[in-house]
Amino acid sequence: MQIQYQTPPIEIWPHEVPGGGKPKSPAEINPENGHIIQVSNPTMERFLPKAEKDLHQSIIVCPGGAYQKLAYRHEGADIAQWLAGLGYTAYVLAYRIPDQREGALQDIFRAIRLARSMGAEKVGILGFSAGGHLCCGAATRWRETLYPATDTADTLSPRPDFALLIYPAYLDEGPGRTLSPELAVSPHTPPLFVFGTQDDKKYSSTSCINILKAMQEHDAPIEMHYLPHGGHGYGMQGDGAGKIWPVLAERWLEETR
Repeated sequence: MQIQYQTPPIEIWPHEVPGGGKPKSPAEINPENGHIIQVSNPTMERFLPKAEKDLHQSIIVCPGGAYQKLAYRHEGADIAQWLAGLGYTAYVLAYRIPDQREGALQDIFRAIRLARSMGAEKVGILGFSAGGHLCCGAATRWRETLYPATDTADTLSPRPDFALLIYPAYLDEGPGRTLSPELAVSPHTPPLFVFGTQDDKKYSSTSCINILKAMQEHDAPIEMHYLPHGGHGYGMQGDGAGKIWPVLAERWLEETR
């Protein structure tokens, strides 16, 4: 399967990046593992489907990395290749790191709006670990105004049409590991697909249960899959959870179109 992709990536902020911080500079990459370790100029890398398979929908992929790094290959580009093969225009978002949660949320709001401005009929988001927390933030905080309008793209809605949270982290930062208080789940939260495992106790096990309960309480649509084993950080790799979730997610995406 040959996938076309755009290089160089799209700079999502044409002028200054909101919120201050470091001046724009190229992303810093750890040469040992290929992880991105510093982003001051957020970008979107685009992967295009073949014309005959184009669904005219976009999905923005947010790699994980504890808001300290981005696992750009196995939780980013590899996922975008797979989505493009399904017919989606996929974007890998290099959001601001390290330690810039609110800046990262500004980045995903802007990315959703840009994808809409480029003609997508629907825009979804998919995130891993910290990227899952970021996507959950976009799905539940889309009413907020996080930055002044930059151009006409910012007149469009930042509400994603759907979101996939794969072993999401940090959804349990409320008292007693309850739902993180900034996540404003409501009946208008877009449909969620959530995947995690029971043995991922440090990150996603409680997070998955918390978002399931919150969505149920507000009668908002959610599909969750919770396996006993799998751990954390596998992307689409391995013979276990990394192979199972893409099959389930592909079916859910077909039902959500």
